[in-house]
Amino acid sequence: MTVASICVRDEDGAVVPLPVARWFGAVDAVDRRVLATVDGPVLDVGCGPGRHVVALSERGVPALGIDITGSALDVARRRGASVMERSVFDRVPAAGRWTSVLLLDGNIGIGGEPAALLRRVRELLRSGGIAMVEVEPRWNRAPARLVRFELGSVVGPWFRLSYVTVDEIEGLARATGFRCTQRWHDGSRSFAALRREENAA
Repeated sequence: MTVASICVRDEDGAVVPLPVARWFGAVDAVDRRVLATVDGPVLDVGCGPGRHVVALSERGVPALGIDITGSALDVARRRGASVMERSVFDRVPAAGRWTSVLLLDGNIGIGGEPAALLRRVRELLRSGGIAMVEVEPRWNRAPARLVRFELGSVVGPWFRLSYVTVDEIEGLARATGFRCTQRWHDGSRSFAALRREENAA
């Protein structure tokens, strides 16, 4: 399947301008620098076609990916990634024992409720665990939308997608039991490391 046959489409039928080609390719230099900062075991939430899981496994870092889009997971499995088809809000193996959780490629916005997602991620992390989050540049305050993946003739389920900017992540972290320990830009992409706070309510 060619990259041209893969897209994200919204409920109005428009193709959403997201970096799908990057998601279905191999990890790039920015990905590698981010992944070099995480310790295993790693849970990749919204792993899609599994490039991060594959890259971590090749380095000997235990990693598991979860996603609700079966067609993307088929790609991940063909790559040799360890993945499961399920929502992060369902039963997840080793809950409370993950050292790192990835919310890259804008996955902080999957489901359309970033605060609820971060609270769930906090439940999955061990004490002192880190959520590695990719955020939007400060100018991107796009509204939430309903989208789905389309891989050729195969379409995935509809899901809400919202956006969190680099300026919003610290407040969101505090409100959900995390401390933002670092924010940085790498090329055109922005990231934040959120540490699970033990004294949070």
